[in-house]
Amino acid sequence: MPRINLLPWRAEERKQKQREFAFAAIGAVVAAGAVTLLLSLIMSNRIDQQNEQNQLLKDEIAKLDKQITEILGLENQKQRLIARMDIIQKLQRSRPEVVHLFDQLVKTLPDGVYLTSVKQSDKRLELKGLAQSSTRVSAFMRNIDDSEWLDKPELEVVETKKSAALGSEFTLFANQVGVQLPGEAQ
Repeated sequence: MPRINLLPWRAEERKQKQREFAFAAIGAVVAAGAVTLLLSLIMSNRIDQQNEQNQLLKDEIAKLDKQITEILGLENQKQRLIARMDIIQKLQRSRPEVVHLFDQLVKTLPDGVYLTSVKQSDKRLELKGLAQSSTRVSAFMRNIDDSEWLDKPELEVVETKKSAALGSEFTLFANQVGVQLPGEAQ
């Protein structure tokens, strides 16, 4: 039987398989590198897109914050204007009250009583005057109590003067009452 030496052929085949394995390994490494590079580029692109979207959202939020600040400023200005309008309306409503107050003072003033000073602080009146007697001051207080524009008379001082012509000097306090007139809405 003839003998055939298969060793060189096996060695040659082994070298061929090693070369193929090396090429396959290098190809796998190159493919893995390419895939990694590709995925890295894709992820980098997505991160850039997300950062752009985030920046866009931040810009829009800044615009909205500015608009909110402007709206709050306008709301404050609106409240100040409403307060001013309320004050003006209150003053407009109280304009006729002065006329009614003086008219009522004339109506409640009995004969023999003369006012020398009238001061008003908010709704509180300070009335100073002269009366022929203290009974006339009492009558004046009763008239104030019966009035629809004045109430709560409080006598502070009554001084009787020596000369009979002057009579008594008095200081009296009263409160002004706001009466709703017909056709007037509160």
